[in-house]
Amino acid sequence: MIKSKHNIVSKILESDQYFAINLLSGNADLLSEEEANALISTGELQNADKGLMQDMTEKGYLVSPEGEKKIYRNKYFDFIDQRDDEEVQLFFVPNYSCNFSCSYCYQDEYTNPSQSATPELIDAFFLYIRKELANRRKYLTIFGGEPLLNTPHQRNLITHLVEKSVEAALDICVVTNGYYLENYIEFLSKGKIREIQITLDGTKSIHDQRRFLKGGSPTFEPIVRGIDAALAAGFPVNLRMVIDKQNIENLPELATFAIEKGWTSHPLFKTQIGRNYELHHCQSTPDQLFTRVSLFQKIFELTEQYPHIKEFYKPSYSVAKYLAEHGELPDPLFDACPACKSEWAFDYTGRIYSCTATVGKEEEALGTFYPEITKNELLIHQWASRDVTSIEECRNCEVQLACGGGCGSVAKNKNGSILSPDCRPVKELLEIGFKAYF
Repeated sequence: MIKSKHNIVSKILESDQYFAINLLSGNADLLSEEEANALISTGELQNADKGLMQDMTEKGYLVSPEGEKKIYRNKYFDFIDQRDDEEVQLFFVPNYSCNFSCSYCYQDEYTNPSQSATPELIDAFFLYIRKELANRRKYLTIFGGEPLLNTPHQRNLITHLVEKSVEAALDICVVTNGYYLENYIEFLSKGKIREIQITLDGTKSIHDQRRFLKGGSPTFEPIVRGIDAALAAGFPVNLRMVIDKQNIENLPELATFAIEKGWTSHPLFKTQIGRNYELHHCQSTPDQLFTRVSLFQKIFELTEQYPHIKEFYKPSYSVAKYLAEHGELPDPLFDACPACKSEWAFDYTGRIYSCTATVGKEEEALGTFYPEITKNELLIHQWASRDVTSIEECRNCEVQLACGGGCGSVAKNKNGSILSPDCRPVKELLEIGFKAYF
């Protein structure tokens, strides 16, 4: 027997205990230093306690190489089958124009920001997905720019999108800055709204320094009214806070605000934290950006100091939160990038893209759906084949089944290749997560 190549073993933050997880076998344990050393040590296992070796063998920490390969192969095929049956998320961008001038906008270099879709192009989009994705369950996410601009033209476009979605029996999600959401409740109510994602970067004084109108006017209060209106209309709300070093200390106050508003106790309300990071071009203040580890280390420190934050947001710390809430590990993650598998993006230019991280970058286009259908099959195949089995650096990585290879777009920007890794600090996040939840 040898040690499994999928063992993740490390010391819990600020603790004498260790943890071990193995996503292939589905086991997780708290370990003493002696038990951890038996799995970490590169020495022989002959001298290890027989009872400990039997326990580790039963839990899949010690394996026969051929047996592990067989399990891996079977679980990989199960993963592919499940992924092929997943709902497809279809992002549609009717425009890249926006009424905001956010301090960290990554779309500010996009061309033709004043142009937008037409009813004819929207019809072509629905015809395309009906033909190309006929046998897949799917739903629509309206994206931008800012899709809910307060103009007659934009309201007509959104109304047409909603009407066509109803005809196609598609649920709708909307990603919006929320400023004009209150004005759109009636229009959106005609469709089946699955979720409205809205960004709020802190309480009023902090948010208005980061997310302001072109011209500098504040935006906090109209967004709050929009959230209230959406919840009152029965729309699920996903509140997103984009965090960097300029607003992280405001997290406890925003949590208090959301709790006092009654949002956190509303069954249709949830939250997420977005890390502000370099996507398409350099940030003007890169020194203000967190790494993944430093961000979640800081969130952990804040939640220890201000426990009420957990009522607003509970970090996942890789798979630690899932394990704490479900009492078991999630299935192995062979692929963290949904591009060209369960996610596609389309915009008003008639172009097709792999995902939201590439949409709008002309050089990243995979083809067109309007005025004619074209496809770059080679590029599409590269995106569709990207997983931990096709990325050389992932194949022997112990955290591959928790990381899944990361984001393909970030990997391409960083390394020049889709089939390269966007490595996630899984072990470091688990060290924090086991401290937080166990």
